Amino acid sequence: MKRTLSSLAALALAAAAVTTAGPAASAHTPAPGSGRHFYTTKTTYAPQQDPRAYEAVPASFTPVFTESVSRHGSRAMSDSEDGDAVLAVVRDAESEGALTRLGARLGPQVESLLAAASSVGYGELAGRGVQEQRQTARRMEQRLPSLFRRIVAGREPVEVKTSGVARATASADAFTGGLTAGEPDLAELVQAPVTDKDLLYFHKQPQNAAYREYVENDTDLAAVLARIDGAPATARNAREVAARLFTGRYVAAMTAEERIAFARSLYELYAAAPDLRVEAPGVDLDVFVPARNAQWFSYLDDAEEFYEKGPSFSGRTITYDMADVLLDDLFDQVEAKAAGTSTKGAALRFTHAEEIIPLAVLLGLPGSTEPAELDEPYTYKDNAWRGARVAPMAANVQWDLFAGPRQSGKKGAVRGTRYLVRMLYNEKETSFKASCRPVSRGSHFYDLDELRRCFDRG
Repeated sequence: MKRTLSSLAALALAAAAVTTAGPAASAHTPAPGSGRHFYTTKTTYAPQQDPRAYEAVPASFTPVFTESVSRHGSRAMSDSEDGDAVLAVVRDAESEGALTRLGARLGPQVESLLAAASSVGYGELAGRGVQEQRQTARRMEQRLPSLFRRIVAGREPVEVKTSGVARATASADAFTGGLTAGEPDLAELVQAPVTDKDLLYFHKQPQNAAYREYVENDTDLAAVLARIDGAPATARNAREVAARLFTGRYVAAMTAEERIAFARSLYELYAAAPDLRVEAPGVDLDVFVPARNAQWFSYLDDAEEFYEKGPSFSGRTITYDMADVLLDDLFDQVEAKAAGTSTKGAALRFTHAEEIIPLAVLLGLPGSTEPAELDEPYTYKDNAWRGARVAPMAANVQWDLFAGPRQSGKKGAVRGTRYLVRMLYNEKETSFKASCRPVSRGSHFYDLDELRRCFDRG
């Protein structure tokens, strides 16, 4: 949930009333692998493993079903608020002759970014998002060629569900377009997208009113975010950003709250610009937000996501309990296929960060599970949670179901069919939570019955 300029000012005032000290600036260390870019959940998508490095499928096993949960692809920002706010300050400074040489370059870049977002439609799937989904679909086919041949030969339907939000539906269309481009015979097997808000937009549904009450009114949440936002490093980094763009006189005339609001709006644009690279190829805001400053503002953004959608406070589960419906559906689909009660060849779901992040907690995905103590706020130093890793644009969780002979007895007699599941997280082979035992030490294949046991499926 993006904070408005007015709410940022309110947070700054609230922070002054918090008696505990904010987290030390030294506690903030770069996210490993992030390079000099700090885009958090606006990070554009990239697969996290070379398929050539995947573990070999156990002998005698073949894929019989696949399912995925995907976040929509890269999109335009939700509205023009941050861009308008930045331009208002830039134009005011320009009228006073207070722009530096670098500052004079900022306005045209922001105008180009806003024009690109407007051309796409605020909040809508961008060209890069279309590419992300189509390419992910093609890699899925390439990983599982025998499965897709089986789907075509057996006339098995490919189910498609979305949140009903335009960018999620457009992502579904892009993904299935990628599938059918690689295998045209799939076209008549891919079902029309069905909207399922209870499954894929659960954070906004009536049954989760308690969650929305937490986000909007929980005093512990408000206090910890005020404490984090009010750390001295916020004002310091904001002043450093402003000082590169405006004259010293102009910066000195701004209040601390005005500098913070400006810098945070500029950071939001910086993080959104790569998502619009197709529509605005000449826009690059990195030079206006140096890595050391972007790093701090990314921490503020990640902290909000961590507490509102992720593992949050130790001992409280309200941010992710509601994702049970999605975890249940993942199990229901593979169990139905194994039981022979489903004819589907694939089930594809398209959703949002608000659903991917809590699902990651329930699945025990890497870096997604460690909560923060009430009196020890989340920091990069002490917690591995990073929005860029947990839910970048087009983030996805995929379960592949494999069938093979179930052998028993001293002579290895075949007695029925055994089903194994492999999970990919952003296309990287990923272990299930630690209480689940793979088929062999270090393997990423799990017996379906074992997953039912360790997830207490009865």
